[in-house]
Amino acid sequence: MEIKSTDLVSLFERSLRELKMGKSELELQEIGRVVQVGDENCRVHGLSTAVYGELVQFEGGNQGIVLDLKEDHVVVFLLYSHIAVNEQEIVRRTGGVFRAPVGYQLLGRVIDAIGMPIDALGDLACEAKWPIEVDIPGIIDRTPIDQPLETGITVVDALVPIGRGQRELIVGNRSTGKTALALDTILHQKGKGVYCIYVSIGQRQANLARIVRLFEENGALEYSVVVSADASTSALNRYLAPYVATTIGEFFREQGKDVLVVYDDLSNHAVAYREISLLMRRPPGREAYPGDVFYLHSRLLERAGRLAKGGSLTALPIVQVQGDDITAYIPTNLISITDGQIFLDTKLFNAGVLPSVNVELSVSRVGGAAQTKAIKKMTRALRLELAQYNELLSFSQFGSELDATSQRRLARGAVVVELLKQPQFETLTFIDQSLQLFLLRENFLDKIELKRVRDCVIQFISYVRSVYSAIYKTIEETKDLSPETLNSLREVAREFMEVFVSSPVTN
Repeated sequence: MEIKSTDLVSLFERSLRELKMGKSELELQEIGRVVQVGDENCRVHGLSTAVYGELVQFEGGNQGIVLDLKEDHVVVFLLYSHIAVNEQEIVRRTGGVFRAPVGYQLLGRVIDAIGMPIDALGDLACEAKWPIEVDIPGIIDRTPIDQPLETGITVVDALVPIGRGQRELIVGNRSTGKTALALDTILHQKGKGVYCIYVSIGQRQANLARIVRLFEENGALEYSVVVSADASTSALNRYLAPYVATTIGEFFREQGKDVLVVYDDLSNHAVAYREISLLMRRPPGREAYPGDVFYLHSRLLERAGRLAKGGSLTALPIVQVQGDDITAYIPTNLISITDGQIFLDTKLFNAGVLPSVNVELSVSRVGGAAQTKAIKKMTRALRLELAQYNELLSFSQFGSELDATSQRRLARGAVVVELLKQPQFETLTFIDQSLQLFLLRENFLDKIELKRVRDCVIQFISYVRSVYSAIYKTIEETKDLSPETLNSLREVAREFMEVFVSSPVTN
């Protein structure tokens, strides 16, 4: 649809008549009229002083956000799809931007992208509203990341550790366990003083309902907020959802709290922005995305970090790729913005290695600074052993005979892979992780059958916790494995292995 010159002429004439009736020029600049109504947006003439991102009020009760400034009109995207907007309707500037409700009252609630509750638990009692886009904290206001955000997943905490205030990308194909890994991380924060915000972008309502029920059953809703912009909502809602979630997280961070935000997923967020841009007739670029899509995510994820005055905001963005191709436009953008990535491999997933983390392609740029001393001591050379195992495994598939050293490395690598397997919703504390890694490092698992490795470490952890609770408590308090503790653990492990090896195998 094109704006007709006759419509503009009639608007000019009407404006002149109103000016003669006593209205000032300033008042006229604050008022516009709808000249076109399109799909989820409209074009408004007369708001010559409107600014990008400003919230405007329609005479019929709807609201919108200015997302494009043209020479003779502005493009406004509508917040509410159920309120009709008609041509010639009066539009007024508000002088402000869209604001999201914030406060402790949001804990345990499910809201949509415009801050309305959708959990049938009544109205929100939030009095404060914060703008969804603010200036990010500068370098002086931040402090280095040196506190771990425990996920409860051994392969992540040991090899790709995440710190409080870090931005760690979760990337992989469809149905490789990306959301499951993020949900395990949220569930593991129970009792750790971390507030969690899960934002669903472009997902199905059935998936969101299952996640909310999972949170309820595990007591995670007490410290969580769920923000939903499902696939049936408008492109504007899907565009706003992650900014609203981050604003809620920033409120908790300003109170000195630690916050975790999971964006599931930013692939759909980029698609929503592409849809908005095409509706505004902006020229598409690479993979049909607009040129400023990088700025879309950079200004979102730069808001994460740890503040010097206390409090942190950790971001776990999720992005979906096709054919394990992490060189696509949106994944490469996010990899360059974040502080590392966890790559979930389809081949590992199909082989039953869960979580299917590809250690060779996964990295954390915070590294050991975000690990407890106990786990850091037990993970030395672990990544190297996995790399050697994968290389030898590929070589052995050619049918060549391997020397004894290579065979030992293959056997050792198979034990490592078996140890790092972990069922969903069965997270481990850093003490349990350090105990099972201790068995691996001290070679207690080398002579155990692969199918009994997991039973061995689980029973050993239970054995230490119940029989040698003093050692378990010492690790918990010091978060370290001192030489004395290691010697005691060696004696306990020898004692346990004698019993375990002689015990019958249970199916």
